[in-house]
Amino acid sequence: MQAGKRVAFALTLLVFALSWIAPRWPFEQALHSSLTVVGLIWLLVHDRRWPMNLGAFALICGFIALHCVGARWLYSNVPYEQWFQALLGWSPGAAFGWQRNHFDRLIHLLYGLCFAPAVFNWLRQRWPLNHRQSFAIMLMLIMCSSLIYEWLEWAIALGLSPEAAESYNGQQGDIWDAHADMLVATVGAAITWPWLRRGSASQVQT
Repeated sequence: MQAGKRVAFALTLLVFALSWIAPRWPFEQALHSSLTVVGLIWLLVHDRRWPMNLGAFALICGFIALHCVGARWLYSNVPYEQWFQALLGWSPGAAFGWQRNHFDRLIHLLYGLCFAPAVFNWLRQRWPLNHRQSFAIMLMLIMCSSLIYEWLEWAIALGLSPEAAESYNGQQGDIWDAHADMLVATVGAAITWPWLRRGSASQVQT
């Protein structure tokens, strides 16, 4: 593994460790963090078999680090309002009229955005696909994996008490929460098209 990837991975592990200092909701955080552990193992195994470029690797590390932040506060309680007000004297909620905590929406958006380059390049490594075909299949994989995640979240919630299920899912009373999460993940992947197309064109020229 190249030096840049080792640094990105080490920083992600540091964020993961820091997120577990005096946890507020240990059980629910552990449920969320189980995906972090799976993601970190997958990242190492996948990169060894199908090497990623540094940018794609770093994007996934950044996503996992932010997921650790969300897991610590169960997404619904991430105090970004207080952080913005302390640092900038500005309130996103007041500026945009938000009635809920939107950190979970950000994470789902970043899921599509941060995983798209790695999935796109993996498809082009494995099969003789052009960039349009690779992008279409990548988009479908992001959509399908988002759906499977929502199914998994729902299945776990069935085994919890109503209060614990609400804390874990973080729906915040929104009956369309799962639909919105899948949509923003798809949007996140879709907006990478100009970047991925430009990168593919430059590779062909070289």
